Amino acid sequence: MKIRGIAIYLLGIVFMLQACNIQNTSDDQQGVSEIQYMPELTYGINTDSLIVSFDKVKKNEFLSDILLRHGVDYSTIDHIARHTRDTFDVRKIRYGNNYCVICNNDSIPKALYFAYEITPSSYVLYHLSDSVYAELGEKEIKVVLTSTAGEIKSSLWNSLVDAEADPNLANELSEIYAWTIDFFGLQKGDSYKAIYETYFVDDVYTGLGKVKVASFNHGNKDLYAFYFEQNGKGDYFDTEGNSLQRTFLKAPLRYSRISSGFSNSRLHPVLKIRRPHHGVDYAAPTGTPVYTVGDGVVIQKGYQKSGGGNYIKIKHNGTYTTVYMHLKGFAKGIKVGQRLKQGDLIGYVGSTGLATGPHLDFRFYRNGSAINPLKVESPPSKPVEEANRIAFDSIVNQYLPLITAIN
Repeated sequence: MKIRGIAIYLLGIVFMLQACNIQNTSDDQQGVSEIQYMPELTYGINTDSLIVSFDKVKKNEFLSDILLRHGVDYSTIDHIARHTRDTFDVRKIRYGNNYCVICNNDSIPKALYFAYEITPSSYVLYHLSDSVYAELGEKEIKVVLTSTAGEIKSSLWNSLVDAEADPNLANELSEIYAWTIDFFGLQKGDSYKAIYETYFVDDVYTGLGKVKVASFNHGNKDLYAFYFEQNGKGDYFDTEGNSLQRTFLKAPLRYSRISSGFSNSRLHPVLKIRRPHHGVDYAAPTGTPVYTVGDGVVIQKGYQKSGGGNYIKIKHNGTYTTVYMHLKGFAKGIKVGQRLKQGDLIGYVGSTGLATGPHLDFRFYRNGSAINPLKVESPPSKPVEEANRIAFDSIVNQYLPLITAIN
């Protein structure tokens, strides 16, 4: 993963802070250094005088296969399998996961502990000597502030790969800017910068944390996003403290392409006649999740014989209504009268009705009249509260120079 210019800036801050922490020692302590003994800990166990063996679970390998190789008897293995299920069910041990056997250093080593890593950061530790029991543990997760920048040439995902950054950052950025940028309309030459947390366990990268600040240049306009928490909830705001969240999402699904736009006279691909197409078609693989673009109530759900196939109609307020057509199926529990929150799963992309291939026909209505979904101007959510303004400005003053310095 490539760390940009921010690394030098942050390194300077670290050195400055270290210098500030240097204190004068008393005369009788000057020149005297005390070396403290630090034991080697493995899963919280002092293993200085023990034998530690690491390995991975092999294909079709069970707990008994592993422990029998290390001299653990059947009765102990049976006790673990039967009496520690409340802590961890050994039937959930998975191929490829790490494990560790810790033995004493006798002429014939005896297994004292067995640790299985459920995830890169969580594990279950079995005590095999004296009383046999299991306990869950967590490894230390190191949080490293990382930065990346790039230019869109084909897609955001490919740009992140080229920048040697975690491509899953594309998901995070698309979520942050879902209300302000139409990611199906990204243009060649658009660019982005981001400062975000990365997680490491045992110096091994395990995933993304929170994006602290991002900047997206779209259509020659810089759009900043600063993460800030107020009233126990985190959200993203621009430099002025306005929320990036909007009443409506820019699109009801992720990672597809627009195959047909809003038109008053489109040649229908099946009927081969010209007629209005008052929606936007998003071509996407069958089964792609479809989400409601805003809070609302399901007012219609069914099958439209005239061409729409499986569809859902959602009333958002007294002005706006949206329709989602050609669905393969509906999300579990979706029914007429159900209240939905923005981003709730409502169905899956399909090709029901008159369709040449899998896609979503998404339609937007204002006071009963169809409007182009790509041109809907959605009002923002609540801005930073005045009582939290000083704290928010502090965040902006902290991160704005850092992200500006990234090349």
